Amino acid sequence: MTVLVSGASIAGLSVAHQLAARGHEVTVVERAPALRRAGSPIDVRGEALRVAAEMGILRRVHEERVVNSGRTLFTTFVDATGSPVAALPNAEASDSDGDIEIARDRLVDILHEAIGDRAEFVYGDSVTSVRQSRDGVEVAFASGAGRRFDLVIGADGIHSTVRRAVFGPEHEFRRHLGVYFSIVDLPTGSGVYGESLTYNSPGKMAGISDFGTRTLGFLAFRSPEVAYDHHSLDEQKRLIQDAFAAENGWRVGELLDAVREASDLYFDSVSQVHMPSWSSDRVVLVGDAAHAAALFSGRGTSLAMLGASLLGEELGAANRPADHAAAFTAYERRLRPHVERAQAGVPEARDLLVPSTAAELAARNSRFPLLAA
Repeated sequence: MTVLVSGASIAGLSVAHQLAARGHEVTVVERAPALRRAGSPIDVRGEALRVAAEMGILRRVHEERVVNSGRTLFTTFVDATGSPVAALPNAEASDSDGDIEIARDRLVDILHEAIGDRAEFVYGDSVTSVRQSRDGVEVAFASGAGRRFDLVIGADGIHSTVRRAVFGPEHEFRRHLGVYFSIVDLPTGSGVYGESLTYNSPGKMAGISDFGTRTLGFLAFRSPEVAYDHHSLDEQKRLIQDAFAAENGWRVGELLDAVREASDLYFDSVSQVHMPSWSSDRVVLVGDAAHAAALFSGRGTSLAMLGASLLGEELGAANRPADHAAAFTAYERRLRPHVERAQAGVPEARDLLVPSTAAELAARNSRFPLLAA
């Protein structure tokens, strides 16, 4: 079958690998001019470890894992002066001892290299419309080109254009969870090697994580949803600066300077996607486009990899007649319980990392004292 995958994210690359490996003719279209490697390190957990092994990439994923100081802490919470006040044990953030944390760009490269020349990649373009018929899908692209495919897979993230074209406007499915989150690169070595440090004031979070070869700054703040241009770096910077204008604790000023000078950064609402169905005739969604759990879940990557594997299994090999509707239904039935568990834990994680009041902040610190960690 000919299959279009919209989005060269972890989800898109994973599903492209699964289908190409089974002999399908796969085309991947990506809005960006090249593979998108930006973002913080991500976790490969639970069933996704099995998927990585079956894909033949587990050894490389393990070899490319981020540095670990060897301590038993996941993150250390500090006060406005930088003094440690609490610590979150690894057990609070992990599924098992086998979980692997890896830089996002490394996992993207590993997946892309594993696909090799078995899929066609088209960069700098995106889906604008989808028209389904009894025997195929006519897709129009922003470039003006048009092509026909047997199936279309939307793997284009929380702001999915495929979802909007086929299922309806974003506001019908995306739920803002009251927090905005940003990530910015810092000079290498400006953190504590192998550790994550986090400072909170009520409704705000600032953090620095040093992964040895890369140091990242994090800024998050509580806010109702605001309207802004998702593609405007200047607007993103303005929202961050305004949110932290009155905050001068710890190293917030240094992080805001990095935001001002950044040529690129990650900024978005902490949101979840809830849909009654992830497929419509010949179109199906995978990853955040279908079921974003929000970054505080720590399971987005694993869900994307597992979902791609299940979808590949259900669609089967290219030389076997496939009932795509039955395959899509089975894929959703098998994955949805994993998604629901991941989504259910996000409010607690949000409140742990970005307490909304001074009382909640004090209670969090008391729950995870330094001595206990």
